[in-house]
Amino acid sequence: MAQSLELLLIQFLMPDNDARRQAEDQIKRLAKDPQVVPALVQHLRTAKTPNVRQLAAVLLRKKITGHWAKLAPQVKQLVKQSLIESISMEHSPPVRRASANVVSIVAKYAVPAGEWPDLLPFLFQCSQSPQEDHREVALILFSSLTETIGSTFRPHFADLQALLLKCLQDETSNRVRVAALKAVGSFLEFTNDGAEVVKFREFIPSILNVSRQCLSAGEEDVAIIAFEIFDELIESPAPLLGDSVKSIVQFSLEVSSNQNLESNTRHQAIQIISWLAKYKANSLKKQKLVASILQVMCPLLAESSNEDEDDDLAPDRAAAEVIDTMAMNLSKHVFPLVFEFASVSSQNANPKFREASVTALGIVSEGCAELMKDKLEPVLQIVLGALRDPEQMVRGAASFALGQFAEHLQPEIISHYASVLPCILAALEDVSDEVKEKSYYALAAFCEDMGMEILPFLDPLMGKLLAALQNSSRNLQETCMSAIGSVAAAAKQAFIPYAERVLEMMKVFMVLTNDEDLRARARATELVGIVAMSVGRARIEQILPAFVEAAISGFGLEFSELREYTHGFFSNVAEIMADGFVKYLPHVVPLAFSSCNLDDGSAVDIDESDDENINGFGEVSSDDEAHDEPRVRNISIRTGVLDEKAAATQALGLFAQHTKSSFAPYMEESLKILERHSGYFHEDVRLQAIIALKHILTAAHAIFQCQNDGSVKAKEVLDMVMNINIKTMTEDDDREVVANACMSIADIIKDYGYMALEPYMSRLVDATLTLLREESACQQLENGSDIDDEDDTEHDEILMDAVSDLLPAFAKSMGYHFAPIFAKLFEPLMKFAKASRPPQDRTMVVACLAEVAQDMGAPIASYIDRLMPLVLKELASPSATNRRNAAFCAGELAKNGGETTLKCYNDILRGLYPLFGESEPDDAVRDNAAGAVARMIMVHPQSIPLNQVLPVFLRVLPLKEDHEESMAVYNCVSMLVLSSNPQILSHVPELVNIFAQVLVSPAETPEVKAQVGGAFSHLLSVYGQEMQPLLSNLPPAHANALAAFVPNS
Repeated sequence: MAQSLELLLIQFLMPDNDARRQAEDQIKRLAKDPQVVPALVQHLRTAKTPNVRQLAAVLLRKKITGHWAKLAPQVKQLVKQSLIESISMEHSPPVRRASANVVSIVAKYAVPAGEWPDLLPFLFQCSQSPQEDHREVALILFSSLTETIGSTFRPHFADLQALLLKCLQDETSNRVRVAALKAVGSFLEFTNDGAEVVKFREFIPSILNVSRQCLSAGEEDVAIIAFEIFDELIESPAPLLGDSVKSIVQFSLEVSSNQNLESNTRHQAIQIISWLAKYKANSLKKQKLVASILQVMCPLLAESSNEDEDDDLAPDRAAAEVIDTMAMNLSKHVFPLVFEFASVSSQNANPKFREASVTALGIVSEGCAELMKDKLEPVLQIVLGALRDPEQMVRGAASFALGQFAEHLQPEIISHYASVLPCILAALEDVSDEVKEKSYYALAAFCEDMGMEILPFLDPLMGKLLAALQNSSRNLQETCMSAIGSVAAAAKQAFIPYAERVLEMMKVFMVLTNDEDLRARARATELVGIVAMSVGRARIEQILPAFVEAAISGFGLEFSELREYTHGFFSNVAEIMADGFVKYLPHVVPLAFSSCNLDDGSAVDIDESDDENINGFGEVSSDDEAHDEPRVRNISIRTGVLDEKAAATQALGLFAQHTKSSFAPYMEESLKILERHSGYFHEDVRLQAIIALKHILTAAHAIFQCQNDGSVKAKEVLDMVMNINIKTMTEDDDREVVANACMSIADIIKDYGYMALEPYMSRLVDATLTLLREESACQQLENGSDIDDEDDTEHDEILMDAVSDLLPAFAKSMGYHFAPIFAKLFEPLMKFAKASRPPQDRTMVVACLAEVAQDMGAPIASYIDRLMPLVLKELASPSATNRRNAAFCAGELAKNGGETTLKCYNDILRGLYPLFGESEPDDAVRDNAAGAVARMIMVHPQSIPLNQVLPVFLRVLPLKEDHEESMAVYNCVSMLVLSSNPQILSHVPELVNIFAQVLVSPAETPEVKAQVGGAFSHLLSVYGQEMQPLLSNLPPAHANALAAFVPNS
């Protein structure tokens, strides 16, 4: 075989294609015989030309896996000996490296079986050799062996680390330093032990040196290995402390800003900064690196992309990702610097910098939302100015930024509609389609939350949108439909005059079948659902069947986004039709099941690149023998399918919620799907499953209450829902999913009461404690290994507000029985009230305590001494929300705190007094202050100086905004009137005026009006005809409202 094989190897390397093909076929046939191994080994050692020797090694690597176990011991020994000789004595580097690759494969089988004891000593000896070639190949082998026999290196780990460090610092050979760099990368990838990873920290200076040398020599592909190493270190749970972070950042910034380097190299450097911002944010803060990073990243936004470069590698796009990540994790430190950059760059003569200024503001609007809201006026000045810029790119960026603001700066942004909407309307007329499209996006985002403020703009808006819908490109039509949807959602019934025309136009879109039109069809389907929600069941029911039929037919077009939007359409229709949707269930539920059960289309990218596939020889290995295990490089998922699954999951919940007992035939399958999806790998699907489970529980309750064994079945569903929610609270790693599990539990407690929840209470309290202590899975992710600075935490609005809502839910269902549980939760809750915490944390605690006091009652008295200083301090907070919650809490503590609170009355009154004055700008704060005083009067009227308090109290009535305080306030006034309190009776003219306004107010409930009417009747009975002049001075509507309470004579 040996002789014929040599000829075939030579023939394979010929330029003649036919000869090559013949040789390949023959080699494939011979390769099935185990004797091919010694034959190839012989050619590896004796063939005259390096090309043939290299080809023999490549083939050997491909074939030895399938034949190794069948070889005689003496042949195995020959193979091992020949490989070591080839590495030691071969002059050709490619042959040496190809032999090293074979060693890596043979070692995988021989070393664990104890068949190659002298391999490691040989490698250590090679790595110390005076010959550069030997040192290099030893390091190459150490690299490849980590993948196959890494565990056998464990006892030698310390020696290996010392060796690698020494080779990284090899002053005589660049090749050795480069090979050492690659070996460090391989070892780090293999190392999972935190203590072992930490030891690599001391390598960082040497790694940086080698990388800088490689960049100088133009070897960017090698320098990139440094970034792969840093990536491993950053994502490792082991802390990366001290100057390491600073030197890595400095190097990454040097590379990021060097325009002479390849896009990929710069992208890798920028990515490292992004990972540091995500996983080691506190290190960046402590090392004072935020400013130096932004000084490089913000100007990168202004860098022009190369026409032919991959958009994903463009420095401006990668820099945007870094700024976004930093804004999410370090908002307090990021916003002032970005705002300064935007202010200066907005005046720059270079349009790319003017574009970058508004792009930066748009990027940070999510992470820095709270800080931006305080600076909305100057921020909008920059962006609205950019919307009028002569350069298209600047106007487009400004439209994008406005869309981001509309999405993330709610509700404050809406109060600027008078200046923002006219600018967006003007931008819709822009000469550039790109600017138009972004303006429609901004309009869509802005209008979505507007409500009635949109009415003055409705006609000009719809005129432009309908015209654009008829005369624009598909892209623009899609964004335009999105904008119409937002306008319809905001205008509600006021949209009726436009609904018929819009729906007629949508019929055209909903029958499109060409691939390039399906996205527009999806948008149209979504829009019909939104319009239906706005105009209501009565106007839509008759014409609905045609739209439902068109939507169902779209499922046959194999377009995931269309299916996703169609599920949303069905969800909206279910909501407005309620029981009228039952007839559609047999058609739409199977479609939702089908989407929920779709294959995710996970795609695994396999790395097979470790051969120099000389002359395309990879094809020779395509037989059925066992192959080396490839390395998984990355996993990508078809995101369209995820969105479709999430929409279908949401739809199942809404179908159940709105059709209740009629959902019975689909209950069992839906529960299976939702249980599976509650543990799904992607958080969007888990989120919708958690929300849907609550609706399914409602439907199950309706279904099973009419059945004999219904209570048992209903209990099974409740069991499943509660177990999933409690597990989610502590084990899910996504904050929004956990927040929704908490909200679901609070709703379930409200709906079913304590008795239904009693079996779960112990675990529920433990899970709540875990969240309050910030020890759940979703609270560990971002902290990584950095110790959080407690004085620099940011309020987690989504999660902690939901957690703090659980305590009032417990209190409401348990009353004073909640006291022993509250005792456990109190200290962890109070941690959020420390002065070092953000204001939103403190007001969250105060609001929570107020509601607990309200429902737990008397046991709150034992906490008054701890709580009152916090509440009094919050009454003077610069934040209106904090003052409002503090006023409410003060009243509830006074009402429920018994005698303990009496000693605080003067302090409370002093704290509340400024909230009644002209200097208080917020009506809701004033209403809550009135509610607090009312509660104090109701429980201890004798402890209140009514002669001083009542004039101030009555001056702010009637209530203007927070009508939840009405019952407490008007109860108090009525009690004083009905008891003929002399202090209140000196204010009869004010009282008559207040009562009249309450009686005509559409915001007040019949109960409140009855209370006030009773008090007015009492005044009439006391003063009789003396009241007549007061009544005749009232407006007719007010006088008539009071007249209804005049007793018949």
